[in-house]
Amino acid sequence: MFSEEFNVRFYETDALAHVSNTVLVGWFESAREPIFKLFNPELDLQNWPLILASYKVDFLEQIYYGHKVQVRTYISRIGTSSFDVYQELWQQQIKCVTGTTTLVHFDFKTKQSVAIRDDIKDILLENFYPLN
Repeated sequence: MFSEEFNVRFYETDALAHVSNTVLVGWFESAREPIFKLFNPELDLQNWPLILASYKVDFLEQIYYGHKVQVRTYISRIGTSSFDVYQELWQQQIKCVTGTTTLVHFDFKTKQSVAIRDDIKDILLENFYPLN
């Protein structure tokens, strides 16, 4: 599991006094940085090797200003060139949000998917969390 903590900033709250739903996908993306570094250690945007194919977010509880949040990041599926990242957002020991993102190892020059190297698959497997 990869883990990242964030402070909830005041401007991330909305008129209903909880964190805006749009903020959560940003936290999820930020918490995927260790996975990005597996494919691109320098995070070189000129040679980016991944594309986001889809994501789904389920809102379970509200998140509030004044308490840190923790994003727990796992791998829930590994294919030849794509994989699913399963994430949970926790606040005060309560699971508030879950999300699954499909990422594809991709070559922008050829506009084709590329097989994930075995050494990277091994690290992804170390963080595997089966959903079923």
